[in-house]
Amino acid sequence: MKRADDFQQRRQHLKNLKDEDLDKRFWELAGKIVDPMIDLAQNNTTPSIERSVLLRMGFSSLEAKTIVEGVIDRGLMGKGAGHVVYKLAKTKEMSIREAGLELIEGRSWDEVLTIFKGGVK
Repeated sequence: MKRADDFQQRRQHLKNLKDEDLDKRFWELAGKIVDPMIDLAQNNTTPSIERSVLLRMGFSSLEAKTIVEGVIDRGLMGKGAGHVVYKLAKTKEMSIREAGLELIEGRSWDEVLTIFKGGVK
């Protein structure tokens, strides 16, 4: 089966564009293709991703699991587990490690809820 050569027809809307215009159009279309993926990445996360973030912040896998479960239980998954630990650390003027350990031990969750649901930025 031979494909019909319709290149000349398909390029009609592009044939009068200069290289700069073609380059601009290419990047515009590439952006449209990638936009849904960027939106998904910005608005969705998983426990696995959040554990991975906490691992990179210096927590062990068991510690990360406990923090992520606490974040999920309190409806803060959209904020990000690492962000929760970071904001608590900044609010209480302590290290990130200390803030995470407080959450692991079950302390400071009320303060976290106040920070994120009470509007503290």
